[in-house]
Amino acid sequence: MAALLQVSGLHASYGLTRVLHGIDFAMDEGTITTLLGANGAGKTTTLRALCGMVKTQGQVRFSGERIDGKAPEDIVRKGIAHVPDGRGTFVNLTTEENLRLGAYTRRDRGAVEADLERVYGYFPRLKERHTQQAGTLSGGEQQMLAVSRALMLRPRLMLLDEPSFGLAPLIVRELFEILRTVNAKEKVSMLVVEQNAAMALELADHAYLIETGRVVLSGTTGEIKSNDAVRRSYLGY
Repeated sequence: MAALLQVSGLHASYGLTRVLHGIDFAMDEGTITTLLGANGAGKTTTLRALCGMVKTQGQVRFSGERIDGKAPEDIVRKGIAHVPDGRGTFVNLTTEENLRLGAYTRRDRGAVEADLERVYGYFPRLKERHTQQAGTLSGGEQQMLAVSRALMLRPRLMLLDEPSFGLAPLIVRELFEILRTVNAKEKVSMLVVEQNAAMALELADHAYLIETGRVVLSGTTGEIKSNDAVRRSYLGY
């Protein structure tokens, strides 16, 4: 069976500065994959490259179709939703207006209403605050809103950039449990960039370790957790 996402020889640059140096990785449909690495390793750039937000070379195939070189809005229409670092909520809009923006590429207006209730089921606090301005939500609620807005696209693949950043441990655990449930119930594939390596390895099926724009290690999360270098550098034991 062909991989849902297949990345081959991916280079990415900001101006004259090359950040990715021929990255290769793949993930199957319905799985969760995490990209691990230190700050500046190229993890966020990898997600941006998949979304068409930076200049790239190499091949990116989604469900067998090449998407490298396509405009970001065309990539979204293919069913790839990006939850950026910093959450990217529209702070002057209400919670519900933010969610409806997540469905802006969809044509099935009736199903959008049902999906509002679906995401409120995952995140009841957002329903309680559906008329509240997004900028007044707590950090955890804003991250939940960012994830919910991506789910409103009904994506096949979600790209999540540092979903735990700035959140209390209890909120992180709650959020990751919801992500696990969404993956299991709806078979939404997820590619997660996460500084909290222990949490990421607990969530994911497969992991790739990136150093200075190159993949240096890959395997199942069990294999990665048992690697001595990873344990010392990223897991602290």
